[in-house]
Amino acid sequence: MFVLGLTGSIAMGKSTAAKAFRALGVPVFDADAAVHGLLEPGGAAAGAVAEAFPECRTDGAIDRQKLGRLVFGDGAALARLEAIVHPLVRDAERRFLAQTATARRPLAVLDIPLLFETGAERRVDAVAVVSAPAFLQRQRVLRRAGMSGARLAAIRARQLPDRDKRRRADFVIPTGLDRRRALSAIAAIVDALCGRPGRAWQTARCPPPALGRAERSG
Repeated sequence: MFVLGLTGSIAMGKSTAAKAFRALGVPVFDADAAVHGLLEPGGAAAGAVAEAFPECRTDGAIDRQKLGRLVFGDGAALARLEAIVHPLVRDAERRFLAQTATARRPLAVLDIPLLFETGAERRVDAVAVVSAPAFLQRQRVLRRAGMSGARLAAIRARQLPDRDKRRRADFVIPTGLDRRRALSAIAAIVDALCGRPGRAWQTARCPPPALGRAERSG
C-alpha cells in the first residue's frame, strides 16, 4: 500500500482535493475531522482538554471556537493542547492505515494540514501539495466568518510558506480558478501511484527491534 500525504496552506483548496480523491475511490484520513471527533462529548480527548482548559467547557462539551481563540498566539497553551490531542490523532491514523491495508487498497491518503511543520512527511511515501495564487488564498480566507488580515498573517506565520511546500512536494495540485485542471492533476496522481509499492506503512507497523544488552554495551 502506498501512502500519500496531502497538505497545503490555509484556503488553498485541500478539502476539495480530498473530496476528489474520495470520488476516485481512494480512502482519505482527515486529521482535522479526527480532532473534531476527539473533542466531541464522549470523545477520547474531551475530558483531558476540559481539565486543561476548563473555560472552554460549555454544557459538557468543548467549545472549539473558544478553545481556538484561547490557544491562538499562545505557544504554551497550544503545546498543552497538542500534547493531549496529537497522540490520539496518530492512533486514529494508524487504525485507518491498518484497516485500509487489510482491505488491500493500493493507495491511501493522509490529509494533514501541518504535514511538513510537524514532520509528518516521514510517515508517508510521497507528498501532494495543493497550491493557489496568494491573492486567491486571501480572498477565500477573508470570506470566512471571524477572519481578518491580521489573523491570516498570524496563521501564515505558523505555516511553512507555500513556495517551500511546493519545492518539497512530490506532486503539486493547482487549485486556482481552473477546477478541471486540479481534478486532472489528482486523477494523474492516482493513476501514477496505484500499484506502486510503498514503504511508509510497512515501516510504521514493523518498528526496529529493541537492542539486546550486548548490542547496547558494544
